[in-house]
Amino acid sequence: MLTVDVALARPGFALRVAQEFAPDGVTAIFGASGAGKSTLLRVIAGLERAATGSVRFGGEVWQAPGLWLPPEARGIAYVFQDARLFAHLSVAGNLRYADRRARGLPGPGWGEVVQMLDLGPLLGRRVAGLSGGERQRVAIGRALLTRPCLMLLDEPLAALDAVRKAEILPYLERLCGLHGLPILYVSHDIAELARLAENVVVLAAGGVAAAGPLAEVLADPALAGALGPRGAGAVLAATVAAHHVDDGLSELAHPAGRLFVPLIVAAVGSPVRLRIAADDVMLARARPEAISALNILPAEVTALAGGPGGVAVGLRIGPDAALARITDRSARVLALEPGAQVFAILKTVAIARDDLAAALRLDRHPAP
Repeated sequence: MLTVDVALARPGFALRVAQEFAPDGVTAIFGASGAGKSTLLRVIAGLERAATGSVRFGGEVWQAPGLWLPPEARGIAYVFQDARLFAHLSVAGNLRYADRRARGLPGPGWGEVVQMLDLGPLLGRRVAGLSGGERQRVAIGRALLTRPCLMLLDEPLAALDAVRKAEILPYLERLCGLHGLPILYVSHDIAELARLAENVVVLAAGGVAAAGPLAEVLADPALAGALGPRGAGAVLAATVAAHHVDDGLSELAHPAGRLFVPLIVAAVGSPVRLRIAADDVMLARARPEAISALNILPAEVTALAGGPGGVAVGLRIGPDAALARITDRSARVLALEPGAQVFAILKTVAIARDDLAAALRLDRHPAP
């Protein structure tokens, strides 16, 4: 487990973070620009000598008063926004460089990394001839071949356009749970994090505003303001129940009812995760009839939090936490309070991630 208790002061900014991170899987580091996300990763990696406090991983102490291990002694792999590959080497040369330096260490081997990231066709290519997405795949492969004990990804998709981002996300999904490798993943894109992370640490003004399971944090009404209008919301777990090709829809089973989303490529029975922004949820006291929306689920109000943008309404939809953002007037008219039974009308449902990394959107338009 990674434990940090660090501080770093700069002109106009101060980082102060005391946090334990999950021992495996992907933990998202989320926050607005300037919140301290990248700075925190640099402190953990040992790239900020001016930082004070302690950094511990497992039974090792990387930093403490009077002790500081250099980055190369920490066993960390760091992937930046730009791939930072060796331009004078081929793809194979970049990978071999890491593989040779880590020979004998436990972790993924050459064959596993090349296959997982589909790097075989690229091995003989020069770095200059790669697309942005291909460069990031090679950078991730090189990082994995160092056999790290911890992987830091600092907005690895930020420099890519939507097409390249969609190309590389399935490969990132394959990293989840790889050899129990813990990954800290920095991003300001909630939809991206919903596909990849199980836990999240939210930073604001250099400090921790919230931390915990991603689905619970995103659906916390008290955090709606910090997460922003498109950040706050829900991540629902469902299963593919059927495909309606003529309608261009896939039907999903959720404990609270059935949902329809744009047609996806995934076998019936496959698990999927749905990302639903709070602004895409409408509420009704009675189940609406003769309405175009296909996705209507019963829900229970769990909490309410007021703010300048209206009222954030915490919901329980089956076993999952969810969130709706409505006006003060709507909350009064509906007489909402904890325990109230309502119906959640989901205006937009997007596939977030399936555990098999096989759910690919065929139609990018939102479900009606």
